[in-house]
Amino acid sequence: MTPRYAPYCQLTDLLDAAESLRATRHQLHRNPELSFKETVTSALVAARLEGWGWTVTRNVGGHGVVGTLKVGDGTRAISIRADMDALPILEETGKPWASEVTGVMHACGHDGHTTMLLGAAQHIAKTRNFSGTVNLVFQPAEEAGKDSGAQQMIADGLFERFPCDAIFGMHNHPGVATGTFLFGAGPFMSASDTAKITIHGRGGHAARPHLSVDPVMMAGSLIMALQTVVSRNIDPTQTAIVTIGTVHAGTAANVIPESATLELSIRSFDETVRARLEQRISELATAHVLGYGGSVEVDYQRGYPVVVNTAAETEFARQVAEELVGAQRVVFPWGPTTGSEDFAYYLQHKPGCFLRLGNGESSPMVHNAKYDFDDANLPVGAAYWTRLVERFLAQEAA
Repeated sequence: MTPRYAPYCQLTDLLDAAESLRATRHQLHRNPELSFKETVTSALVAARLEGWGWTVTRNVGGHGVVGTLKVGDGTRAISIRADMDALPILEETGKPWASEVTGVMHACGHDGHTTMLLGAAQHIAKTRNFSGTVNLVFQPAEEAGKDSGAQQMIADGLFERFPCDAIFGMHNHPGVATGTFLFGAGPFMSASDTAKITIHGRGGHAARPHLSVDPVMMAGSLIMALQTVVSRNIDPTQTAIVTIGTVHAGTAANVIPESATLELSIRSFDETVRARLEQRISELATAHVLGYGGSVEVDYQRGYPVVVNTAAETEFARQVAEELVGAQRVVFPWGPTTGSEDFAYYLQHKPGCFLRLGNGESSPMVHNAKYDFDDANLPVGAAYWTRLVERFLAQEAA
Protein backbone atom coordinates (compact mmCIF):
# COMPACT_ATOMS: atom_id res chain seq x y z
CA MET A 1 0.00 0.00 0.00
CA THR A 2 1.32 3.43 -0.90
CA PRO A 3 1.83 5.98 1.89
CA ARG A 4 -0.87 8.10 0.25
CA TYR A 5 -3.53 5.55 1.22
CA ALA A 6 -2.06 4.44 4.55
CA PRO A 7 -4.15 6.75 6.80
CA TYR A 8 -7.41 5.08 5.79
CA CYS A 9 -9.15 2.14 7.46
CA GLN A 10 -7.32 -1.19 7.39
CA LEU A 11 -8.89 -4.62 7.74
CA THR A 12 -7.04 -5.07 11.04
CA ASP A 13 -8.87 -2.03 12.45
CA LEU A 14 -12.13 -3.99 12.54
CA LEU A 15 -10.89 -7.39 13.67
CA ASP A 16 -11.43 -6.56 17.35
CA ALA A 17 -15.07 -5.85 16.53
CA ALA A 18 -15.64 -9.29 14.98
CA GLU A 19 -17.25 -10.81 18.07
CA SER A 20 -19.67 -7.93 18.66
CA LEU A 21 -20.57 -7.91 14.97
CA ARG A 22 -21.25 -11.64 15.14
CA ALA A 23 -23.52 -11.14 18.15
CA THR A 24 -25.46 -8.44 16.33
CA ARG A 25 -25.85 -10.56 13.20
CA HIS A 26 -27.05 -13.55 15.21
CA GLN A 27 -29.56 -11.36 17.04
CA LEU A 28 -30.95 -10.15 13.72
CA HIS A 29 -30.95 -13.68 12.33
CA ARG A 30 -32.98 -15.03 15.25
CA ASN A 31 -35.58 -12.29 14.78
CA PRO A 32 -36.23 -11.97 11.03
CA GLU A 33 -39.00 -9.74 9.69
CA LEU A 34 -40.69 -9.85 6.32
CA SER A 35 -40.92 -6.95 3.87
CA PHE A 36 -42.92 -3.99 5.21
CA LYS A 37 -42.81 -5.46 8.75
CA GLU A 38 -39.26 -4.53 9.83
CA THR A 39 -40.28 -2.72 13.03
CA VAL A 40 -37.89 -4.46 15.47
CA THR A 41 -34.98 -4.43 13.02
CA SER A 42 -35.36 -0.75 12.19
CA ALA A 43 -35.68 0.12 15.89
CA LEU A 44 -32.45 -1.75 16.65
CA VAL A 45 -30.64 0.02 13.81
CA ALA A 46 -31.90 3.45 14.86
CA ALA A 47 -30.97 2.92 18.50
CA ARG A 48 -27.45 1.77 17.64
CA LEU A 49 -26.86 4.73 15.32
CA GLU A 50 -28.13 7.24 17.88
CA GLY A 51 -25.91 5.70 20.53
CA TRP A 52 -22.88 6.31 18.31
CA GLY A 53 -23.75 9.93 17.63
CA TRP A 54 -25.46 9.73 14.25
CA THR A 55 -28.43 11.95 13.41
CA VAL A 56 -31.20 9.44 12.80
CA THR A 57 -34.34 9.79 10.68
CA ARG A 58 -36.90 7.02 11.10
CA ASN A 59 -39.80 5.88 8.93
CA VAL A 60 -38.35 6.95 5.59
CA GLY A 61 -40.47 5.20 2.98
CA GLY A 62 -41.98 2.90 5.59
CA HIS A 63 -39.58 1.33 8.08
CA GLY A 64 -36.50 2.84 6.45
CA VAL A 65 -33.82 4.40 8.64
CA VAL A 66 -31.24 6.96 7.53
CA GLY A 67 -28.25 7.84 9.70
CA THR A 68 -26.41 11.06 8.85
CA LEU A 69 -23.02 12.24 10.05
CA LYS A 70 -21.31 15.45 8.93
CA VAL A 71 -17.68 16.15 9.75
CA GLY A 72 -15.56 19.15 8.75
CA ASP A 73 -16.35 21.54 5.94
CA GLY A 74 -16.24 19.10 3.02
CA THR A 75 -18.99 19.66 0.48
CA ARG A 76 -19.25 16.12 -0.88
CA ALA A 77 -21.72 13.52 0.37
CA ILE A 78 -21.88 9.74 0.03
CA SER A 79 -24.74 7.30 0.66
CA ILE A 80 -24.36 3.62 1.48
CA ARG A 81 -27.32 1.26 1.55
CA ALA A 82 -28.03 -2.01 3.36
CA ASP A 83 -31.28 -4.01 3.17
CA MET A 84 -33.04 -5.34 6.27
CA ASP A 85 -35.91 -7.69 5.34
CA ALA A 86 -36.14 -11.48 5.45
CA LEU A 87 -37.96 -14.14 3.40
CA PRO A 88 -40.98 -16.44 3.98
CA ILE A 89 -38.86 -19.62 4.23
CA LEU A 90 -38.73 -22.23 7.01
CA GLU A 91 -35.09 -22.35 8.11
CA GLU A 92 -33.23 -25.69 7.96
CA THR A 93 -29.69 -24.65 8.96
CA GLY A 94 -29.78 -26.16 12.45
CA LYS A 95 -27.55 -23.33 13.67
CA PRO A 96 -27.75 -22.17 17.31
CA TRP A 97 -28.79 -18.74 16.02
CA ALA A 98 -31.48 -20.09 13.68
CA SER A 99 -34.68 -18.12 13.20
CA GLU A 100 -37.09 -18.11 16.11
CA VAL A 101 -39.95 -17.02 13.83
CA THR A 102 -41.57 -20.03 12.20
CA GLY A 103 -41.62 -19.78 8.43
CA VAL A 104 -39.44 -16.66 8.23
CA MET A 105 -35.67 -16.55 7.87
CA HIS A 106 -32.79 -14.41 6.67
CA ALA A 107 -32.20 -16.58 3.61
CA CYS A 108 -30.58 -13.82 1.55
CA GLY A 109 -28.04 -12.43 4.02
CA HIS A 110 -29.70 -9.12 4.76
CA ASP A 111 -28.86 -9.67 8.42
CA GLY A 112 -25.21 -9.68 7.36
CA HIS A 113 -25.59 -6.64 5.11
CA THR A 114 -27.20 -4.66 7.94
CA THR A 115 -24.55 -5.76 10.44
CA MET A 116 -21.63 -4.84 8.15
CA LEU A 117 -23.02 -1.33 7.70
CA LEU A 118 -23.65 -1.00 11.45
CA GLY A 119 -20.04 -2.04 12.04
CA ALA A 120 -18.89 0.66 9.66
CA ALA A 121 -21.21 3.19 11.33
CA GLN A 122 -19.63 2.60 14.71
CA HIS A 123 -16.07 2.84 13.41
CA ILE A 124 -16.78 5.91 11.25
CA ALA A 125 -18.37 7.71 14.20
CA LYS A 126 -15.38 6.85 16.40
CA THR A 127 -12.60 7.83 13.98
CA ARG A 128 -14.33 10.62 11.97
CA ASN A 129 -11.55 10.37 9.42
CA PHE A 130 -13.26 12.33 6.66
CA SER A 131 -14.62 15.72 5.69
CA GLY A 132 -18.14 15.84 4.32
CA THR A 133 -21.45 14.04 4.86
CA VAL A 134 -22.23 10.33 5.18
CA ASN A 135 -25.75 8.96 4.76
CA LEU A 136 -26.31 5.37 5.83
CA VAL A 137 -29.50 4.06 4.24
CA PHE A 138 -31.06 1.04 5.97
CA GLN A 139 -33.75 -0.05 3.56
CA PRO A 140 -36.85 -2.19 4.15
CA ALA A 141 -38.66 -4.40 1.65
CA GLU A 142 -35.96 -5.23 -0.88
CA GLU A 143 -37.60 -8.62 -1.38
CA ALA A 144 -41.01 -7.13 -2.15
CA GLY A 145 -40.71 -7.48 -5.93
CA LYS A 146 -42.72 -4.34 -6.64
CA ASP A 147 -43.47 -1.14 -4.72
CA SER A 148 -40.26 -2.04 -2.94
CA GLY A 149 -38.37 -0.29 -0.19
CA ALA A 150 -36.07 1.53 -2.60
CA GLN A 151 -39.03 2.89 -4.55
CA GLN A 152 -40.78 3.99 -1.40
CA MET A 153 -37.72 5.66 0.12
CA ILE A 154 -37.10 7.55 -3.12
CA ALA A 155 -40.76 8.59 -3.27
CA ASP A 156 -40.43 9.81 0.33
CA GLY A 157 -37.73 12.24 -0.78
CA LEU A 158 -34.60 10.23 0.04
CA PHE A 159 -32.30 12.10 -2.31
CA GLU A 160 -33.87 15.50 -1.64
CA ARG A 161 -33.74 15.08 2.15
CA PHE A 162 -30.34 13.35 2.18
CA PRO A 163 -28.44 14.61 -0.88
CA CYS A 164 -25.43 12.65 -2.09
CA ASP A 165 -22.92 12.63 -4.91
CA ALA A 166 -22.94 8.83 -5.25
CA ILE A 167 -24.53 5.76 -3.68
CA PHE A 168 -23.06 2.31 -3.05
CA GLY A 169 -24.46 -1.06 -2.02
CA MET A 170 -23.26 -4.62 -1.49
CA HIS A 171 -24.67 -8.14 -1.63
CA ASN A 172 -23.10 -11.42 -0.56
CA HIS A 173 -22.46 -14.03 -3.24
CA PRO A 174 -22.46 -17.80 -2.52
CA GLY A 175 -20.12 -19.89 -4.65
CA VAL A 176 -17.19 -17.49 -4.39
CA ALA A 177 -14.52 -17.54 -1.69
CA THR A 178 -15.40 -15.58 1.44
CA GLY A 179 -13.99 -12.06 1.44
CA THR A 180 -13.58 -11.87 -2.35
CA PHE A 181 -14.96 -8.69 -3.95
CA LEU A 182 -16.70 -8.80 -7.34
CA PHE A 183 -17.18 -5.74 -9.55
CA GLY A 184 -18.72 -4.97 -12.91
CA ALA A 185 -19.38 -1.69 -14.70
CA GLY A 186 -22.50 -1.12 -16.79
CA PRO A 187 -25.39 -3.62 -16.68
CA PHE A 188 -24.60 -5.72 -13.61
CA MET A 189 -27.87 -7.40 -12.58
CA SER A 190 -30.91 -8.14 -14.70
CA ALA A 191 -34.34 -6.62 -14.88
CA SER A 192 -36.98 -8.88 -13.35
CA ASP A 193 -40.56 -9.05 -14.63
CA THR A 194 -43.43 -11.45 -13.95
CA ALA A 195 -46.43 -12.66 -15.89
CA LYS A 196 -49.52 -14.47 -14.68
CA ILE A 197 -51.32 -16.28 -17.50
CA THR A 198 -54.84 -17.49 -16.71
CA ILE A 199 -56.31 -19.88 -19.27
CA HIS A 200 -60.07 -20.29 -19.37
CA GLY A 201 -61.65 -23.34 -20.94
CA ARG A 202 -64.85 -25.28 -20.31
CA GLY A 203 -64.84 -27.84 -17.55
CA GLY A 204 -66.40 -31.27 -17.70
CA HIS A 205 -66.09 -34.98 -17.09
CA ALA A 206 -62.71 -36.58 -17.75
CA ALA A 207 -64.48 -39.40 -19.60
CA ARG A 208 -66.07 -36.95 -22.07
CA PRO A 209 -63.24 -34.59 -23.07
CA HIS A 210 -64.92 -33.82 -26.41
CA LEU A 211 -67.60 -31.90 -24.53
CA SER A 212 -65.02 -29.73 -22.79
CA VAL A 213 -62.31 -27.24 -23.68
CA ASP A 214 -59.38 -28.53 -21.64
CA PRO A 215 -57.30 -25.74 -20.03
CA VAL A 216 -54.74 -28.26 -18.73
CA MET A 217 -53.95 -29.42 -22.23
CA MET A 218 -53.71 -25.80 -23.37
CA ALA A 219 -51.40 -24.99 -20.46
CA GLY A 220 -49.13 -27.93 -21.26
CA SER A 221 -48.87 -26.92 -24.89
CA LEU A 222 -48.26 -23.28 -23.98
CA ILE A 223 -45.47 -24.24 -21.57
CA MET A 224 -43.52 -25.75 -24.45
CA ALA A 225 -44.39 -22.92 -26.85
CA LEU A 226 -43.13 -20.28 -24.42
CA GLN A 227 -39.66 -21.81 -24.60
CA THR A 228 -39.43 -20.55 -28.19
CA VAL A 229 -39.66 -16.91 -27.14
CA VAL A 230 -36.00 -16.72 -26.16
CA SER A 231 -34.67 -19.17 -28.75
CA ARG A 232 -36.55 -17.73 -31.73
CA ASN A 233 -37.52 -14.13 -30.89
CA ILE A 234 -34.46 -12.75 -29.07
CA ASP A 235 -31.06 -12.02 -30.59
CA PRO A 236 -28.78 -14.92 -29.56
CA THR A 237 -26.11 -12.40 -28.48
CA GLN A 238 -28.51 -10.99 -25.87
CA THR A 239 -29.34 -12.51 -22.49
CA ALA A 240 -32.97 -13.38 -21.80
CA ILE A 241 -34.69 -15.88 -19.50
CA VAL A 242 -38.29 -17.09 -19.38
CA THR A 243 -38.92 -19.42 -16.45
CA ILE A 244 -42.33 -20.92 -15.67
CA GLY A 245 -42.29 -21.20 -11.90
CA THR A 246 -45.82 -22.32 -11.07
CA VAL A 247 -48.58 -24.29 -12.77
CA HIS A 248 -51.99 -24.65 -11.11
CA ALA A 249 -55.04 -26.48 -12.41
CA GLY A 250 -57.69 -28.90 -11.27
CA THR A 251 -58.61 -30.67 -8.06
CA ALA A 252 -59.40 -34.23 -9.15
CA ALA A 253 -58.15 -36.74 -11.72
CA ASN A 254 -61.58 -37.32 -13.22
CA VAL A 255 -62.52 -33.66 -13.64
CA ILE A 256 -61.48 -31.30 -16.45
CA PRO A 257 -61.21 -27.93 -14.70
CA GLU A 258 -62.50 -24.59 -15.88
CA SER A 259 -59.12 -22.87 -15.80
CA ALA A 260 -55.36 -23.22 -15.43
CA THR A 261 -52.77 -20.68 -14.35
CA LEU A 262 -49.10 -20.25 -15.16
CA GLU A 263 -46.75 -17.82 -13.43
CA LEU A 264 -43.57 -16.72 -15.16
CA SER A 265 -40.33 -15.01 -14.15
CA ILE A 266 -38.69 -13.04 -16.98
CA ARG A 267 -35.13 -11.63 -16.92
CA SER A 268 -33.25 -9.35 -19.31
CA PHE A 269 -30.51 -6.70 -19.47
CA ASP A 270 -31.60 -4.56 -22.41
CA GLU A 271 -34.73 -2.38 -22.59
CA THR A 272 -35.45 -3.38 -26.20
CA VAL A 273 -35.17 -7.05 -25.26
CA ARG A 274 -37.35 -6.45 -22.23
CA ALA A 275 -40.09 -4.91 -24.37
CA ARG A 276 -39.81 -7.69 -26.95
CA LEU A 277 -40.22 -10.37 -24.27
CA GLU A 278 -43.39 -8.72 -22.99
CA GLN A 279 -44.79 -8.41 -26.51
CA ARG A 280 -44.07 -11.97 -27.59
CA ILE A 281 -45.17 -13.65 -24.35
CA SER A 282 -48.49 -11.78 -24.46
CA GLU A 283 -49.03 -12.40 -28.17
CA LEU A 284 -48.05 -16.05 -28.04
CA ALA A 285 -50.19 -16.85 -25.01
CA THR A 286 -53.22 -15.17 -26.56
CA ALA A 287 -52.91 -16.76 -29.99
CA HIS A 288 -51.99 -20.18 -28.64
CA VAL A 289 -54.96 -20.47 -26.31
CA LEU A 290 -57.41 -19.01 -28.82
CA GLY A 291 -56.25 -21.64 -31.30
CA TYR A 292 -57.50 -24.35 -28.93
CA GLY A 293 -60.83 -22.64 -28.36
CA GLY A 294 -60.10 -21.13 -24.97
CA SER A 295 -59.65 -17.59 -23.73
CA VAL A 296 -56.78 -16.09 -21.78
CA GLU A 297 -55.80 -13.24 -19.48
CA VAL A 298 -52.17 -12.11 -19.34
CA ASP A 299 -51.21 -10.00 -16.33
CA TYR A 300 -47.70 -8.79 -17.18
CA GLN A 301 -45.93 -6.85 -14.44
CA ARG A 302 -42.71 -4.88 -14.81
CA GLY A 303 -40.48 -5.48 -11.79
CA TYR A 304 -37.03 -4.23 -10.88
CA PRO A 305 -35.05 -2.58 -13.69
CA VAL A 306 -31.49 -3.43 -14.69
CA VAL A 307 -28.80 -2.54 -12.15
CA VAL A 308 -26.46 -0.29 -14.14
CA ASN A 309 -23.21 0.57 -12.35
CA THR A 310 -21.51 3.78 -13.46
CA ALA A 311 -17.94 3.36 -14.68
CA ALA A 312 -16.17 5.95 -12.51
CA GLU A 313 -17.81 4.87 -9.26
CA THR A 314 -17.20 1.19 -10.02
CA GLU A 315 -13.52 1.84 -10.69
CA PHE A 316 -13.25 3.81 -7.46
CA ALA A 317 -14.99 1.06 -5.46
CA ARG A 318 -12.70 -1.54 -7.03
CA GLN A 319 -9.58 0.44 -6.12
CA VAL A 320 -10.73 0.69 -2.50
CA ALA A 321 -11.23 -3.09 -2.35
CA GLU A 322 -7.76 -3.75 -3.76
CA GLU A 323 -6.24 -1.41 -1.20
CA LEU A 324 -8.08 -3.21 1.60
CA VAL A 325 -7.69 -6.91 0.71
CA GLY A 326 -5.23 -7.01 -2.19
CA ALA A 327 -5.71 -7.54 -5.92
CA GLN A 328 -5.81 -11.33 -5.51
CA ARG A 329 -9.15 -11.06 -3.70
CA VAL A 330 -10.77 -8.70 -6.20
CA VAL A 331 -12.44 -9.87 -9.42
CA PHE A 332 -12.99 -7.34 -12.21
CA PRO A 333 -14.71 -7.49 -14.57
CA TRP A 334 -17.30 -9.85 -13.13
CA GLY A 335 -20.87 -10.51 -14.20
CA PRO A 336 -23.42 -9.64 -15.23
CA THR A 337 -25.63 -11.90 -13.14
CA THR A 338 -29.28 -12.75 -13.79
CA GLY A 339 -30.40 -12.02 -10.24
CA SER A 340 -32.26 -8.75 -9.67
CA GLU A 341 -32.09 -5.94 -7.12
CA ASP A 342 -34.13 -2.86 -6.32
CA PHE A 343 -30.84 -0.99 -5.84
CA ALA A 344 -31.39 -0.37 -9.56
CA TYR A 345 -33.86 2.40 -8.69
CA TYR A 346 -31.20 4.35 -6.78
CA LEU A 347 -28.87 4.12 -9.77
CA GLN A 348 -31.55 5.68 -11.97
CA HIS A 349 -31.16 8.82 -9.86
CA LYS A 350 -27.51 8.83 -8.76
CA PRO A 351 -24.17 7.48 -9.97
CA GLY A 352 -22.91 4.55 -7.96
CA CYS A 353 -21.89 0.93 -7.74
CA PHE A 354 -23.52 -2.24 -6.50
CA LEU A 355 -20.90 -4.88 -5.73
CA ARG A 356 -20.77 -8.48 -4.55
CA LEU A 357 -18.85 -10.14 -1.71
CA GLY A 358 -18.11 -13.86 -1.79
CA ASN A 359 -19.95 -15.87 0.88
CA GLY A 360 -17.94 -19.10 0.52
CA GLU A 361 -17.43 -21.57 -2.28
CA SER A 362 -19.55 -24.23 -0.55
CA SER A 363 -22.23 -21.85 0.72
CA PRO A 364 -25.81 -22.83 -0.17
CA MET A 365 -27.43 -20.43 -2.61
CA VAL A 366 -29.48 -17.51 -1.29
CA HIS A 367 -33.25 -18.06 -0.95
CA ASN A 368 -32.41 -21.57 0.27
CA ALA A 369 -33.58 -22.96 3.62
CA LYS A 370 -30.00 -24.06 4.42
CA TYR A 371 -28.33 -20.74 3.57
CA ASP A 372 -26.48 -18.68 6.20
CA PHE A 373 -24.35 -15.55 5.95
CA ASP A 374 -20.64 -16.15 6.62
CA ASP A 375 -19.67 -14.26 9.79
CA ALA A 376 -16.07 -14.00 8.56
CA ASN A 377 -17.31 -11.35 6.14
CA LEU A 378 -18.57 -9.02 8.88
CA PRO A 379 -15.29 -7.21 9.68
CA VAL A 380 -14.35 -7.30 5.99
CA GLY A 381 -17.52 -5.53 4.92
CA ALA A 382 -17.40 -3.07 7.82
CA ALA A 383 -13.79 -2.17 7.03
CA TYR A 384 -14.60 -1.82 3.34
CA TRP A 385 -17.48 0.59 3.91
CA THR A 386 -15.38 2.62 6.34
CA ARG A 387 -12.49 2.92 3.93
CA LEU A 388 -14.82 3.73 1.02
CA VAL A 389 -16.30 6.62 3.01
CA GLU A 390 -12.89 7.90 4.07
CA ARG A 391 -11.49 7.77 0.55
CA PHE A 392 -14.57 9.31 -1.04
CA LEU A 393 -14.67 12.15 1.47
CA ALA A 394 -10.94 12.70 1.77
CA GLN A 395 -9.86 16.31 2.22
CA GLU A 396 -8.21 16.24 -1.21
CA ALA A 397 -11.58 15.48 -2.84
CA ALA A 398 -13.50 18.23 -1.05
